[in-house]
Amino acid sequence: MRRNLLGCLILAAMPFAAAPALANCSEDRVELRGDWGSARFRVAIADEVHERAQGLMHVPELPRLGGMLFIYDHPQRVSFWMENTLIPLDMIFADETGQVVNVHTDAVPMDRTPIPGGSDDILYVLEVNAGTAETFGIAPGTQLRHVSVAQEIAVWPCSE
Repeated sequence: MRRNLLGCLILAAMPFAAAPALANCSEDRVELRGDWGSARFRVAIADEVHERAQGLMHVPELPRLGGMLFIYDHPQRVSFWMENTLIPLDMIFADETGQVVNVHTDAVPMDRTPIPGGSDDILYVLEVNAGTAETFGIAPGTQLRHVSVAQEIAVWPCSE
């Protein structure tokens, strides 16, 4: 309910000319592109502290092109672990512009070893099935597109 109300308020405040600018993006979809091509993932959003703490723990499987997008309030240093996570994952770390700055592949289920984002300016982390980054060629320099990326600084804005 909170998201629907907030979304309505934001759309009502936007000039009518800006509405088509977000036409290529939706909250439940993340797109990645690079020299290798592009890929689209259906995602759950974790943008509140308790949602980020829970993450994909206790989830028995992900659809092939499914995932979770962690969104932080401000760019920061982040670190993950796999405690209570049942499936192997790839973690894709991006800055506030949507530029991928680090990729951690094949995180081991149930492992408590910290997995650092590798930078002080992480705003987004996309978790997908292990092997996805290698399959597509996702690496630093890949561009992430999502409605939550500030469009005026996005490396791949929703309007493209």
